[in-house]
Amino acid sequence: MTASWLDHLIVLPVLLPLVAAAAMLLLDERRHQVKRVIALLTTTALVIISTLLLRGAASRGFADEPATTAYPIGNWPAPFGIVLVIDWLSAVLLVLTSILGLAALVYSLARWDRASPRFHALFLLQLMGLNGAFLTGDLFNLFVFFEVLLAASYGLLLHGSGAVRVKAGLHYVSINIAASLLFLIGMALIYGVTGTLNMADLATRIPLIAESDLAILQSGMAILGIAFLLKAGMWPLGLWLPRTYAAAAPPVAALFAILSKVGVYAVLRVYLLLFGGNVGWTANFGEEWLLFGGLATITFGTVGILAARTLSRVAGYSLLVSSGTLLATIGAGAGAVISGALFYLVSSTLGIAAFYLLIELVERREAETTPHAVVEPVFDDEYTGALQEEEDEVGVVIPATIAILGGGFAFCVLVIAGLPPLSGFIAKFAIIDGLLELENTISGPTWMLIGLMIVSGLATLIAATRAGIDLIWTPSDKPLPALRLAEALPVGFLLAVCLGLMIFAGPVIRYMERTGNSLADRQGYVESVLGLPRTDIRDSRP
Repeated sequence: MTASWLDHLIVLPVLLPLVAAAAMLLLDERRHQVKRVIALLTTTALVIISTLLLRGAASRGFADEPATTAYPIGNWPAPFGIVLVIDWLSAVLLVLTSILGLAALVYSLARWDRASPRFHALFLLQLMGLNGAFLTGDLFNLFVFFEVLLAASYGLLLHGSGAVRVKAGLHYVSINIAASLLFLIGMALIYGVTGTLNMADLATRIPLIAESDLAILQSGMAILGIAFLLKAGMWPLGLWLPRTYAAAAPPVAALFAILSKVGVYAVLRVYLLLFGGNVGWTANFGEEWLLFGGLATITFGTVGILAARTLSRVAGYSLLVSSGTLLATIGAGAGAVISGALFYLVSSTLGIAAFYLLIELVERREAETTPHAVVEPVFDDEYTGALQEEEDEVGVVIPATIAILGGGFAFCVLVIAGLPPLSGFIAKFAIIDGLLELENTISGPTWMLIGLMIVSGLATLIAATRAGIDLIWTPSDKPLPALRLAEALPVGFLLAVCLGLMIFAGPVIRYMERTGNSLADRQGYVESVLGLPRTDIRDSRP
């Protein structure tokens, strides 16, 4: 495959799910099997396309060759036209999104996709919004893709109906509408001062802003940062997340595991690109807010994990700990720290997504005997009969249920807690090693971050072990729930990817190190997107 073909593939992660979702809307809702086939083929194609894009990105960025490839839509040059941009970071996040999407979709085929209408169309639109957010090269289209993925997530959160989901959905919609409003206000202030929203163009114009306009620009950046951090779940902006994700259907919650990482990605991309200079007011702009906000988020998540009474809440608070660790790491420094953080981003997202899928399987025995169990879905009457048929028809019951669930549960807990020898431990070790290499004298907040990373892992181990003993390993007279291939295979697939991260940790870490270096190469990014020489990019105002 030639390089030109790889360049044209950049648009497919956005275009393909959009076309497939539109085609599904034209089909009658009773044609479930056709919709399943379309969704599976589309998601599988996204895995293949994202893998090819990752291989193409990995082959670039050596010597003087930039690691970034820009794809101008309609052949309009940036910053005047819409541009999609792929580099090492966006490529790995595309692969992560497609893997989560495929696993969650296959899991939903056991019964969840029949709980209410339009599931597959909403699912593909969610993937489209995620892929677009990772690929876009300007703030306005980042907002557009944010709204696409949020609109799809509103419908997916309510999938299956029920009072608990409706209540959580109202809170979720209200909070994200407020975040979108902040996003628009921040963009308006930035555009009013700079005259552009293209991120590469902003990198060249921000250092040249007049002194009289700095207050407006900084206010716009701060408001934009609040919108990003709300989506990332930073304390106290992320109080809504554990309850909301606990109310979602298991495959939806598994896909939602990456939504907070979109906020982290936006912070990482915008912060390092626009405020990566070493001189002037842009140097270290907002660094302390990220560091201390991340520390507060880890602390809140750790306390929440210990106080949680359901596994779904444990998973939700673990997501907050994951986001807090990433934000604090971004605020603490760059270089080796960023590479470890990216490894942690991938590992924790996969582990938590698998955990959300396992929770419903582990708690199913209690849900089937408890009238108002937290994990019990509530379905519309129109789909109850069809759903019951699916439980009888889809999949093959697997023997040794306790052994499979117990082994998968223990594996997930080790990954999320960051205990050896799995990928979660390698990621945390890489972060701590990078933090210790930042400076000769380690500051107090840095030591606090290291301590909280260790304590949060122990808290996850304690809470999950306590729940696992009660739900899995305690003898019970209740019959074991049926475990189907459509449910076991996605969990095994995600855990196998985590195992692969451990086995091939060396090449993965080297890839993440090059990714961190490419994020620090502001000149290379701007040159690739705008076609400007590197000498046109300055680190300070004249």
